[in-house]
Amino acid sequence: MISRTVLSVAALLVAMVAGAIDLTDSQRADIEARIKPVGEVCLHGDASCGGAAAPGAEVAARTGKAVYDAACMACHMTGAGGAPVVGDVVAWAERIAKGMDVLHESGVKGVPGTGMIAKGGCMNCSDEEVIAAVDYMVENSQ
Repeated sequence: MISRTVLSVAALLVAMVAGAIDLTDSQRADIEARIKPVGEVCLHGDASCGGAAAPGAEVAARTGKAVYDAACMACHMTGAGGAPVVGDVVAWAERIAKGMDVLHESGVKGVPGTGMIAKGGCMNCSDEEVIAAVDYMVENSQ
């Protein structure tokens, strides 16, 4: 136990002495070059990056069919969780009678107490894309 303590103190002293060594400007520059970050992140509008950042490319909104195929089809093609099947005029008639605003809100916010969750679980879908998917389903269910 005592030998471990002595070795620990000796190692600490060696580290302190090594830290006290003066480096030349050239050595410091070499060390800084080796440990500098590989790249930089420059956010849009950040003028401290040495220039204006390039704006991100605008992403085109997905069509109602594309959103339906990606997020809605699993339930609205099979009726899972009580979802009205696209093309089933009878199942959709009562829902359509409530108005498109109600259907859009149901698509975006979900329907409490049912299997319909907000945006049908498509959290990377915009509200407009979900509304387009609802419109697509209604158009194909009248």
